[in-house]
Amino acid sequence: MCGIAGFLGGERFNPEEASSIARGMADAVAHRGPDDAGVWIDREAEVALAYRRLAVIDPSPAGRQPMRSASGRSVIVFNGEIYNHLDLRRQIEARRPDALSWRGHSDTETLLAAIECWGLEEALQAATGMFAFAFWDREDRTLCLARDRMGEKPLYYGWQNGVFLFGSELKALAAHPAFEGDVDRDALTLLLRHGYIASPWSIYKGVRKLPAGTYVRLAAGASREPAGELPEPRRYWSLQDVVAAGRAQPFAGAPEDAVDALHDLLLRAVRGQMAADVPLGAFLSGGLDSSTVVALMQAQSERPVRTFTIGFDESEYNEAEHAKAVAGHLGTEHTELYVSSREALDVIPRLPDLFDEPFGDSSQIPTFLVAGMARRHVTVALSGDGGDELFGGYGHYVSTPRRWRLLSGVPAPLRRFGACAITAFQAHGADGLPDRVLGRLPMGRGRHRLQAKAHTLALLADCRTQEEFHRLSLSLWRNPSAVVRGASEPETVLNESARWPDALEFAARLMAVDSLSYLPDDILVKVDRAAMGVSLETRAPFLDRHVMEFVWRLPLSFRIRNARSKWVLRQVLYKYVPMRLVERPKAGFSIPLASWLRGPLRDWAEALLDAGRLRAEGFFDPRPIRRKWHEFLTAHGQWEPHLWNILMFQAWLDRSRRELRTRRTAP
Repeated sequence: MCGIAGFLGGERFNPEEASSIARGMADAVAHRGPDDAGVWIDREAEVALAYRRLAVIDPSPAGRQPMRSASGRSVIVFNGEIYNHLDLRRQIEARRPDALSWRGHSDTETLLAAIECWGLEEALQAATGMFAFAFWDREDRTLCLARDRMGEKPLYYGWQNGVFLFGSELKALAAHPAFEGDVDRDALTLLLRHGYIASPWSIYKGVRKLPAGTYVRLAAGASREPAGELPEPRRYWSLQDVVAAGRAQPFAGAPEDAVDALHDLLLRAVRGQMAADVPLGAFLSGGLDSSTVVALMQAQSERPVRTFTIGFDESEYNEAEHAKAVAGHLGTEHTELYVSSREALDVIPRLPDLFDEPFGDSSQIPTFLVAGMARRHVTVALSGDGGDELFGGYGHYVSTPRRWRLLSGVPAPLRRFGACAITAFQAHGADGLPDRVLGRLPMGRGRHRLQAKAHTLALLADCRTQEEFHRLSLSLWRNPSAVVRGASEPETVLNESARWPDALEFAARLMAVDSLSYLPDDILVKVDRAAMGVSLETRAPFLDRHVMEFVWRLPLSFRIRNARSKWVLRQVLYKYVPMRLVERPKAGFSIPLASWLRGPLRDWAEALLDAGRLRAEGFFDPRPIRRKWHEFLTAHGQWEPHLWNILMFQAWLDRSRRELRTRRTAP
C-alpha cells in the first residue's frame, strides 16, 4: 500500500528541480506510506514518478518503488494489493519460461511483469485486487494511469498550467507549483445533493477522479496548454456488463446450493485478503457484514483474529455490546474503545485535511476513530464494506419500490395537489397537528421524523420515472444549482439513466446504481481516507470480483426475501454465529449530529454559516442556508445532513485558502 504522485511536462524541465517537486508531492501523502519513499525521473520525456510506501507485502528492498521492470523498459508506482499475484506469476512463467528471474515476492513486481508480458488491458483484466497505479513505458513514451474495478483506491489527475498532474490525493497535486486550485462550482452542487462529489468530478477545476474500472493513456509531448484535453478513460471492466452477464446466465440451483457456493467463494476471498507480512485484523461492528468477514477469517486462522470496535456512551449510537458478543462467540482477540463526545468532536478540525475535498458523510468521524485504534495493533484490517450494496442491505431497496408503486398509481394532478398540501403542512410544522395526533407521536425525534417524511413526500410527488424518483428520494438539497451561485449541476450516473443496468427489478437496479456511485464515492472514500490517515490498510472481501460476479447471477429473492435483506448472506453467517447474536434492526455507523450542532458545535457552525461571510465568499446564496439553520435550531426542521455538507465545504475552504497563502509566500 502506498501513496503515489507525479507529473508529465512543464516548462524548463530541470531534473533536480523536478525531483524535488515530485518528492514534495509524495511527501504530501506521507501518511499513506510512512515506511519508505522514492522518486524516478525521465529527463528526456519530462516525466516524474514518486511514491510513499506502507510495506505490507515483501517489505525488503526488492519491493521498493518506483520499480523498473526486469527489461528496464518500464517503470511503475503502485498503490494497493494484487491478491492473486502468485497465480499471475505462474501464468507468466508458463508463457515465458526462463524469460525473467524474480527479484522478490512483491505484487508490484508481478504486475509490472504482467503488463510487459501481456499488455496493459489484459493484465488489468487478469488482476484481482484493489489498486491505483501509474505506469511509464520508456519505449512508447506513454504514461498510463489505472484504477481497480470498484474504486477502492483513489487516483486524481488533470492539467494545471500546462503540466499533467496525478496523485493518490488532491493534496499531492496541490504540492506542485503549477497547481491553481480554483473551485469547481458545478462539482460543489453534487456535494449539496449527495453529501459527496461523484466521479469523475473533483472540487477543483480541471482535476478529475479516474473512474473505477478504467485507465487512461497519455503520450509524452501531449498538449501543454492550460486547457489541455484530458485523456478519455477506457473501460477494462464494467459492473453493467457483470449485471448483464448474470441476467443472461442466471444461477439455476436451489437456494441451499447458492448458500454453499457463496460460502466457498467468500472463504477463498477472505483467505486471499488475509495475506500480509505485517499484523492483520478486522473491524467488527456486530452487524451481518463485518461478522461474516470475521467468522470466515477466524475459521481459517490458527490463532485468534484481532478485532476492533468503537463504542459511544449514547445507547442509540452504540453497537459495541453486539460486537463484543459476536467476538466472544467466535473467540477473537477483541479490542473495544468507548469514545466520549469530546473525543469525537476533537476529530472535526482534522476532517478537511483528512478528506482533502469537502465530504459530507458524518460517519467519517467514528470511522477515523476506529481506524486509529486498530492501527495501534495492526497494519491491515479487513472490513464488511460492499455487503449492503451487494446483498440489499439498505432499507430503501424495499421502501423505494413500494413508495414508487403507490405514488405512480395516483394521477399526476392529485399528486401535485398532495404536494401542495404537504408543503402547506410543513409551513406550520408538526405543532399545528391536532392534539389527538400529537399525543400518539414520540416527543422530539418522532416529530422531526414526521416532518422529514413529509418533506420527502412533497419532493417526490411530481416524479415521472423510477430514476427521477430514486434520485430525488436520496437528494439532500433538491435544487443545488439554486444554492450554489453561478453553478450548473454536472452529469453523473445518478442523473444519466442510460447508464443504469436494464431489465432488472427496481430494487436490483437501485443496488447496481449504489454500487456505481454511493459505494465508490462515499463509502470507499470514507474508509480509505480515514484509515490511510493513520497509515492503516483496509481490505473489503465482498468486493472480490468472483463474489460480485456470482451474486449478480442470483435471483433478487435470494438477496431480499419477504422484505428482509441479505437472505443468502445470513445463511452463510448462521453456519458460524447463532441467529440471536446478529438478528436486530440495521443500525448505521452514526453520531448524534443534531444534538452536537445544537450544543457544543453551535458557535462553530454559526461562524461558518454567517450570512455576511457566505455572501462575501460568493459560493452560496445565504438565504436558503440561513432559513434551514433557523428551522433546525428551533426544532422545526431535521436539516442536519443538509447543513453538515455546507459546513464541511466551509471548513475545507478555510483550510485550502490557508494552504494556498502558505505556498504563495514560501521562499
